[in-house]
Amino acid sequence: MILASASPVGLLLGAAAAVAYAVPALAARTLGTLSARRMLLLAWVLHGAQLAWSLLGEAPRFGFAPALSITVWLVLTAYVVESQLYPQLRARWALAGFGALAIVLALLFPGTALPATSSPWLPLHWALGIAAYGLFAAAVAHGWLMTRAEAQMRHAPQENDGGVPLLTLERLMFRFVGAGFVLLTLTLLAGTLFGETLYGTTHKHWQWDHKRVFTLLSWVVFAVLLLGRWLWGWRGRRAVRVLYVGAGLLLLGYVGSRFVLEVLLGRAV
Repeated sequence: MILASASPVGLLLGAAAAVAYAVPALAARTLGTLSARRMLLLAWVLHGAQLAWSLLGEAPRFGFAPALSITVWLVLTAYVVESQLYPQLRARWALAGFGALAIVLALLFPGTALPATSSPWLPLHWALGIAAYGLFAAAVAHGWLMTRAEAQMRHAPQENDGGVPLLTLERLMFRFVGAGFVLLTLTLLAGTLFGETLYGTTHKHWQWDHKRVFTLLSWVVFAVLLLGRWLWGWRGRRAVRVLYVGAGLLLLGYVGSRFVLEVLLGRAV
């Protein structure tokens, strides 16, 4: 837990982004829709600048908290784009809260420097994995929106709050799942076929550790979800539950393993 390892510029950008996220998270109703959107957009821009500085502007570091921070930023990117197409999307306060939390964690736990023996292709490999994380996280967000909208319809079936239709949310959720599954497959293939090249000569070509076991299990769950959708028309709560299981396993695969190593065991990896 080292704030001192972050540069002053990174600390300033991160603090500014966290404050900007906190405003719509804590005062969304008093701000109004337009002001909350503008503040969330400002926070998203500052968050992106902080990520770019931490990864490109100084010695690259990576770990469980930066991975979470990038994942949340990617989810917010999807939300920023979708909110232009579907202005009735209402998840600003929740996403802003996650954004603030992710930045604080990344400042407290900035991760470790990339190994000197690693391949220059390793960042691309990690980028594929993190992009898959972001797409699945966006799918989870849409699953949560589906569950919330369905619950609201059951409790007040006569009311129409102008939200995004359930079928639209479901379609978007499965699109994110499909895209994430493709990237996760590419990430696993790259790690399996080129692991020794990516991580250096001292890295074993393949080893059964917690990260790979949980990641493979998540890949199987997502494959079952997509097959269930294609063959048996899975939808609604069943699809969302399976999505949650796969996302939980994927979270344990990298973020969970790195959290144990970096924080609980205090090991540099």
